[in-house]
Amino acid sequence: MLKTEAELLKKLSIADLERANAYAKDLGRGLQIVRSFPQGVTIFGSARLSQDSKYCKMAFELGHLLAENGHAVITGGGPGIMEAASHGAYEIGGRTIGLNITLAHEQRPNPYLTDCLTFEYFFARKVSLAMSAKVFVFFPGGFGTMDELSEVLCLMQEKKMPTMPVFLVGESYWKGFDKMIGKMIALGLIASKDTAIFHITDRLQDVVDAANKIGHPKVSENFYDGFREASAMKSEAPSFKD
Repeated sequence: MLKTEAELLKKLSIADLERANAYAKDLGRGLQIVRSFPQGVTIFGSARLSQDSKYCKMAFELGHLLAENGHAVITGGGPGIMEAASHGAYEIGGRTIGLNITLAHEQRPNPYLTDCLTFEYFFARKVSLAMSAKVFVFFPGGFGTMDELSEVLCLMQEKKMPTMPVFLVGESYWKGFDKMIGKMIALGLIASKDTAIFHITDRLQDVVDAANKIGHPKVSENFYDGFREASAMKSEAPSFKD
């Protein structure tokens, strides 16, 4: 059994160390850009939807509404839902941050970003997308969107991150997800109280109202600061419920 950090380092190969340094570099760049803007509304959703789809039109409208109310719009920086939300905010001079990713099939940054950073590693990107958020919004998407949603819900469930409002936009799309959650509850896989972590809606103003209720954090402040030392309740973001 390895007992000291020195012993661990001896066991690591050069390749392991190079990989660890690459991870740290990618994460450090992400945290640096997160600290350059106030926490805003992070929007997830498919890169494959066309801009004339109903969900992209909703994302465009939401981006517009959020920017009107002074909230930064943060996305994965690519096409589809990400482009639509960025476009809506950009059109009226809002701040739009794109945290992009290098993929086998290249994901181009959309043209409506005021700030952009491209990551090599998904985990570093997901950390940065989470730390950028005071509100989470999930539009319809594929495996990537579901991965991000599942991680956010799990971390909030286990009190491993501050509790933020989480909205699933598109009632007809998320109906199946809600049924799956019901099956999980029936089997005792999750508690019924866990359903309070997310809210399914078609009403975009719900998202804006939640962001407005939290307000506009300073660039120098982040809800994650001191979270490890504080109790879960004290570390939570302001509630959007009455």
